Amino acid sequence: MAYLIIKALHIIFMVSYFAGIFYLVRIFVYYKDTDGFQNPKQAILREQYSFMADRLWKIITVPAGVLMLVFGVTLITLNPGLLKASWFHLKLTGLIALAVYHYWCWQKVKILRSLNQQSLSTPNIKLRQANEVATFILFLVVFTVILKYQVIAHWRQLLLGFVGLVILIMSIVKLVNKSKKNK
Repeated sequence: MAYLIIKALHIIFMVSYFAGIFYLVRIFVYYKDTDGFQNPKQAILREQYSFMADRLWKIITVPAGVLMLVFGVTLITLNPGLLKASWFHLKLTGLIALAVYHYWCWQKVKILRSLNQQSLSTPNIKLRQANEVATFILFLVVFTVILKYQVIAHWRQLLLGFVGLVILIMSIVKLVNKSKKNK
C-alpha cells in the first residue's frame, strides 16, 4: 500500500512539474512577443512576465520537480529491481533529457530576471519549438512506463511513431507561427 501511495505522489508531482515547465516556456514566448509593442505597454508586460516566470519557477516548478525526484528515488529504493529493467533505462534517458531541458529553462529564467525589460535574444520560433520539447519528453517517459517491455520489443515502430509525432508538432508550430506573421 505504501509503495502505491508513493507512486501516486510521484505521478501527482510529475504532473505539477510538467504543468510548470509547459507554462514557463509559454511565458518566454509571450515575453518575446512584446518585442513589437511600444512603451509603456511593453514595459508593463515584460515586468509582469518576468515576475510570473520567477514565481512559477520558485513556487511551482522547482518544488514539484524536487518532490517528483524524491518520490521517484524512493520508488527505486523500495524496488531496486527497476534498475535492471531495460525499459527503465529508457525512462532514465528521458529523465536525463528532462534535466537538460530543466537547466535550459533555469538559464532563461535567470536571463529574464537580469534583462531589465530588454528583448530576449532567442528567436520567437525557437522558443515556440522549445515549448514542445517537454511534450516529447513526456510522451517518451509515459509511453515507456505504460508499455514497459513492449517498448523494447517494438522499438522500431515506436521510434518511427515518435519521430513522426515530432515532425508533425514542429510543422504545426512553424505553420502557426507563419500564419501569425501574415496577419
